[in-house]
Amino acid sequence: MKTALLDILVCPECSGKLALTVLAEVQGEVETGTLQCGSCERSFPISRSIPRFVPVDSYQTSFGFQWNEFRKTQLDSHTGLPLSRDRFCFSTGWALDDLAGRLVLDVGCGAGRFAEVTLGAGAELVALDYSSAVDACRQNLGAHPRLNVVQGDIYRLPFRKGVFDDVYCLGVLQHTPDVKGAFLSLPAQLRPGGRLGVDFYAQHPLNFFWPKYWLRPFTKRLSQESLFKLVKLMVRFLLPISLVIGRVPVLGRRLRYAIPVANHEPDFPLSASQVREWAVLNTYDMLAPAHDHPQSAPTVLGWLREAGLTNYEVFRKGHLIARGARPPSSRPS
Repeated sequence: MKTALLDILVCPECSGKLALTVLAEVQGEVETGTLQCGSCERSFPISRSIPRFVPVDSYQTSFGFQWNEFRKTQLDSHTGLPLSRDRFCFSTGWALDDLAGRLVLDVGCGAGRFAEVTLGAGAELVALDYSSAVDACRQNLGAHPRLNVVQGDIYRLPFRKGVFDDVYCLGVLQHTPDVKGAFLSLPAQLRPGGRLGVDFYAQHPLNFFWPKYWLRPFTKRLSQESLFKLVKLMVRFLLPISLVIGRVPVLGRRLRYAIPVANHEPDFPLSASQVREWAVLNTYDMLAPAHDHPQSAPTVLGWLREAGLTNYEVFRKGHLIARGARPPSSRPS
């Protein structure tokens, strides 16, 4: 943790000011230490250079396992393809050239696929995740001079309100127990005029026929290790079938969803080994989460209005994408 981060950190329970005690410092960063609230006297550890504001993984345990197991899989620097960059730019609507020097919050950073993009664009980035995925993010991106990684709860964000120029949250909100509450925690983090970009799984009548929704009630009860073994077996035997179906002209791209493994061959120019790697990762991602709550455009539009955002839009292209900004004269709620 860089000591400058203390300027925007607060106690997630009472918003009190935090005092830093340094136990070990490495190359100018706090490696181990504590943060203590001067108001409620709660104490939070800093370990492996990451301030930790949550005691355990809880409902996000599967994601901690997932992103440490597949630490590099979705990084553009690993695939050699601009997949994360393209999704980031499309979902947020932001030009990378505009991010240089801006203070940006990545909520649900996982192993850092989008953090890598924003850092590459010159942003000052705070990357937050509830799970132990923060360790994978830190390991991937290292002691970057413009990066701070924080383990914290989206419902009790440990930051002063109204300090970030931009906030994004991609691939996360549908996996929280209270999606509306998670979404509404984000706009208050923006300074006046700051921008918000998020996405959701979209509600659709055909979701009922998607195998992941009738398998998950059973698979989410398995241990991480048992489910991971099952997923590898599923990919071994079912991915070849899905690949054949996916190559059928016109209908194949849709029919592949009848097979309960992730098949990205029609979507991205991945190598055969990358298709298998992504299949294991995203099949596990489909079957492991404790929560999976798709949203509708009217619902999300209502949340944008309730949050008092302006210049907002909601549309579906793959994911359900929502963008907006805080009015220039508004105050943090």
